Amino acid sequence: QVQLVESGGGLVQAGGSLRLSCAASGWIIGLNTMAWFRQDPGDQREWVATFRSAGSTYYADSVKGRFTISRDNAKNTVYLQMNTLKPEDTGIYYCNKVPPLRLANNDYWGQGTQVTVSS
Repeated sequence: QVQLVESGGGLVQAGGSLRLSCAASGWIIGLNTMAWFRQDPGDQREWVATFRSAGSTYYADSVKGRFTISRDNAKNTVYLQMNTLKPEDTGIYYCNKVPPLRLANNDYWGQGTQVTVSS
């Protein structure tokens, strides 16, 4: 069964850290470019970071130097280490392959994980 499960979110004070995990089943993360996205209620999902299948990484300017995306092929999992968190990092974080997974002709997204940063 194809699945994406994000976890690791929570409530943290500004300046704190969190590590998000994205576990995949039914397909292989290491063969794909993976990315993390953030979404606020009522807003569009915005890109945060990318881990290309060949290993290069890219970050949105707003998180550069604070977030690190990584991959563990043995665990079929992608991570997002988030340091020096700011209130504007608050949102629901999703991961997906690029382009997104497709199931029954629709984009498939996991349930996401909520990150809340208090000031």
